Amino acid sequence: MSGHPERLRGVSLFTPFSMVLGLLVLIAGVFLLKRFVYGLGDVSNLSPGYPWGLWVTWDLIIGSSLGCGGFAMAMLIYVFNKGHYHPLMRPALVSSLFGYVLAGSAAVIDMGRWWQFYNLLLPWHWNFSSVMLETGLCVSAYTMLLFVENSPMVLERFGLEKWRQRIASVMWLIISIGILLPFMHQSSLGSILLVVGHKLSPLYLTPWLPLLFVSSVLAMGYALVVFEATVVTRSFRLASEHHMLSRLSTVIGWILAAWLLLRWADLLWRDALGDALVMTPLAASFWFENALALFAAIAFLSPAARRDEVWTFLAAVALLLFAIVYRFNAYLVAYTPAVDGYQYFPSVQEILVTLGMIAFEILAYVVVIKLFPVLHSPVRQAAHA
Repeated sequence: MSGHPERLRGVSLFTPFSMVLGLLVLIAGVFLLKRFVYGLGDVSNLSPGYPWGLWVTWDLIIGSSLGCGGFAMAMLIYVFNKGHYHPLMRPALVSSLFGYVLAGSAAVIDMGRWWQFYNLLLPWHWNFSSVMLETGLCVSAYTMLLFVENSPMVLERFGLEKWRQRIASVMWLIISIGILLPFMHQSSLGSILLVVGHKLSPLYLTPWLPLLFVSSVLAMGYALVVFEATVVTRSFRLASEHHMLSRLSTVIGWILAAWLLLRWADLLWRDALGDALVMTPLAASFWFENALALFAAIAFLSPAARRDEVWTFLAAVALLLFAIVYRFNAYLVAYTPAVDGYQYFPSVQEILVTLGMIAFEILAYVVVIKLFPVLHSPVRQAAHA
C-alpha cells in the first residue's frame, strides 16, 4: 500500500504549468468539435494514399506503447518476483491508464464514421480476417482492466477499506490478464504492418515485426518508469528513488541490447540495408533511431552511468525517443502509397489536437498524484511498521 507523501498534501492544483496545459486542452477541444461536426477532411491532411497519419501513429501506436509501464512493472514484480520494485507500481499503472485512454480516444477520433465506434463490441459485426479486430478488442479490454487495477488507490483515498480488500482478493487474476493482453495487442501492432507488404521499406518490413514491437515496448515501459520517477521526485522534492532505478537500468539495458541484436541480425540476413545507404529522410531517420538505441543500451549497461542519476535519466530519454522515432518510421516515413502523387504532412490542426491530448494526459497524471495515494511514502510506511 502506498502512502500519500506529506509534501503533496494541500498542494495547489492550479499552477502556471497546469494552466498552460489546460489552455492546450481547450484549443484541442475546439478543433475536435470541428472534426466531429464537419469530418476528418476539414481538420486533417489524410487522404486515400495516407489513411492514417499523426493521430493514429502518435496517439494510438506510440500512446499505447508509452502506456505499457504498468504491464512492464507487473511482469517484473509478479512474474519474476522482484517485489523490491513495488513502490514504482502505482505511478506506472496511472501512466498506463492515461496512455491507453489516449490511444482509445485517438482510435475514435480517427474513425470516418466515429458514431459507430460501438460496433467493435458487437460480435455480429466482427471481421475475423482483420488483424485490427484483435488489436481493438485487446486495447479496449486492457483499458477497462486498467481502471480496475487503479481502483485500490481511489478506494483507499476515500476510506473504503472493505471494497479495497475485495479487489485485492482477485487482483492476482486481474494482473494475470493485464500481463497477457498487452503481449497480444502490442505484437499485433507489428502484425498490422505485415499487411502493408511492399508499401513498407525493407528496413522495416520483416516477419519479426510482432516480436520487435512487443519487446521494444517492454523497454519503453521501464524507461518511462525511470523518466517519470526522476521528474516527479525532482519536481516535488521527494526522496530519490534512484537506488531502485539503477537496478532497473540493468534490465532495460539487456532488453535493448537483445532488441538491437535481433534487429541488425535480421537486416543483415535479409540483405535489407539498401535504403539506409542512400541520402533520404528515411535513411537519416533510421541512423538517428539506431544511434539513440545504441547510446541508451551502453548507458544502461554501464555501471558508472547507472550510478549517476543524470546519466540514467538521459538514457531513459534516449530510449523513449528511439522507440518513438522507430514507430514513426515504421508507420509513416518508411511507408509509400501504392499510387503515386500522394504526400502527407500533418496539418496545424492535427498537431494542435495531438498536443492537446498529450497535455490532457500530463495534466490528469499530475492531478491524480496530488489527490490520491499514488507515490511511495517511506515515512508513512515506517510509522505503520
